Amino acid sequence: MNYHNITKDDMLNGDGLRVVLWVSGCNHSCKNCHNPITWDANGGLPFDQNAEREIFEELQHEYTSGVTFSGGDPLFPDNRADITMLAEKIKKQFPQKTIWCYTGYLWEEVKQLEIMKNIDVLVDGRFIEALADPQLHWKGSSNQRVIDVQNSLKTSTVILHEYSTY
Repeated sequence: MNYHNITKDDMLNGDGLRVVLWVSGCNHSCKNCHNPITWDANGGLPFDQNAEREIFEELQHEYTSGVTFSGGDPLFPDNRADITMLAEKIKKQFPQKTIWCYTGYLWEEVKQLEIMKNIDVLVDGRFIEALADPQLHWKGSSNQRVIDVQNSLKTSTVILHEYSTY
């Protein structure tokens, strides 16, 4: 897996102050995507121990609420194994921190993936320019959903995150 950036003290990609991993690789090609440079799976840098250490150091701060996986698409097929292992490590070491994941895939397409047992909130769906609204909280277009993953898995129903109406 490659990545483009690790953002610290981010307040735009999930609740609280977060560390964000911007992975490479996306096959959705959403018109006017905010981050098309990340589409190429071979772009960016190899995700290595130094990058992982950087994320874990940020998660040690009490004020850091958790990590957000974005990109690109963390659930791009070539990223799935690596992002799943990373999520497992984070949940094991920092069970009190939340993990958010942005994906262009729909919940119905990815809910069975192994990674979901470690994801707290999933923002699903492609960005659709005609449905874009800068007033939306944690998503770019109104078709996207901010999903409470663990409650959705328990109930087999899509449960929206409590703040998804913002």
